[in-house]
Amino acid sequence: MGEPGRRERKKAVTRQALSRAARDLFLERGFDNVTVAEIADAADTAVSTLFAHFPGGKEALVLGDGQAREEALAAAVRNRADGVSILEALRDFLATRGPFDPNADPLSRRVADLVVATPALRAYARTLWTGCEAALTRVIAEQTGQDDFSVRLLARYVLEIPDLAGTEPDPPAALDAAFAYLRRGWPELV
Repeated sequence: MGEPGRRERKKAVTRQALSRAARDLFLERGFDNVTVAEIADAADTAVSTLFAHFPGGKEALVLGDGQAREEALAAAVRNRADGVSILEALRDFLATRGPFDPNADPLSRRVADLVVATPALRAYARTLWTGCEAALTRVIAEQTGQDDFSVRLLARYVLEIPDLAGTEPDPPAALDAAFAYLRRGWPELV
């Protein structure tokens, strides 16, 4: 496919402006102290434009809609290097996200802390992760040739890790601990 058209570029610029305005306002005043009208105003757009681009509302302005997350998660399993297990690939993928990323820049760290500290954002993030269950189940089944309850169960457990481990005092250590348990439960995927 060719370069995106003018209309798509304008949409992308508007989305970025809205996301940036929301992020800056949330970090300055807290998620619950900012209205969608204030975000739209800061991005010089209408509230209806905000909802057209982010039907998920304020939470989606910070965390997106889940489509890219689902695709990246499936790609982490599908495109893993030879000799890398499915569980290793999933652990390595999650280690680059939110509170688990040890190399996050200061702004990304502040946003991750905001998500963990804000009940509405944390709940939305959990919904985005668990919304990937069918896709993750499919890719694990396709990669292993297994298509049974244990594959769905594993996908569900993996997708609960960001919410559970992300709020621990040491999220990267909690991530590693969670995968240590999963390796014991699914030794064939180690």
